[in-house]
Amino acid sequence: AILYLVEEAISAGVEEIIFIISPKKESVKKMFTRDPDFEKHLIDSGHLDYAKIIEDISKLAKFTFVYQNEQKGLGHAVYQAKDAVGNNPFLLLLGDDLVYNWNGDSPSLQLAKAFEKTNKSILGVQEVPLELTYKYGIMDPKNKDGRLMELNGMIEKPKSNPPSRYAVIGRYVLTPDIFKNLENQEPGANGEIQITDSIKKLDKYYAYDLDATYYDIGSKLGFVKAIIDFSLSRNDIGEDVKKYLRNK
Repeated sequence: AILYLVEEAISAGVEEIIFIISPKKESVKKMFTRDPDFEKHLIDSGHLDYAKIIEDISKLAKFTFVYQNEQKGLGHAVYQAKDAVGNNPFLLLLGDDLVYNWNGDSPSLQLAKAFEKTNKSILGVQEVPLELTYKYGIMDPKNKDGRLMELNGMIEKPKSNPPSRYAVIGRYVLTPDIFKNLENQEPGANGEIQITDSIKKLDKYYAYDLDATYYDIGSKLGFVKAIIDFSLSRNDIGEDVKKYLRNK
């Protein structure tokens, strides 16, 4: 799933990927770092195709790793990347949200194109059922130009009367002034530093209605749906998966 996110970011022209991980997640770092001894072992074992895949992954982009030593919320995690990001706008992709466009521009490329028009922070959104709006940050649109929305603001997990059904789904373009807000951000929901609290303090920000399929792979059902859809799309096993599902 992380590799799909990396490929999505690269599709938008990103040349450096910054992973924010805990010290216990060294397996992520290992996946994107060359391991000549293991590659040699694969080659010696006759698995040249696997060795080539591993080598190619390490060459996709420049990979930088920063650490969040305590789980203090998404905003706190993003702040750990302040020095690595520098004074640049950046894409933020959440690891448990797989958002995939099967027929066109990736979500990250859609947001990057929208940013070229606005030069302001943009949140990737989609409409969710009214009865599920309480689970999300919900947009309060001011006006809409195609899929791009200027906002009055947003409401985090509204208990009733949401201003719309447009929910944030784990894709953002953020300007570097977000770090100043994060630096002074008081803990919010669950006692954590929330990225949405700092976004709402920006002078202006937008939302973009993403043309893509959203998989919440942080949930069991969302993970299974992603496995099924991505398996069916593969040339090597797609037909066999389809036959299996029909038999079931």
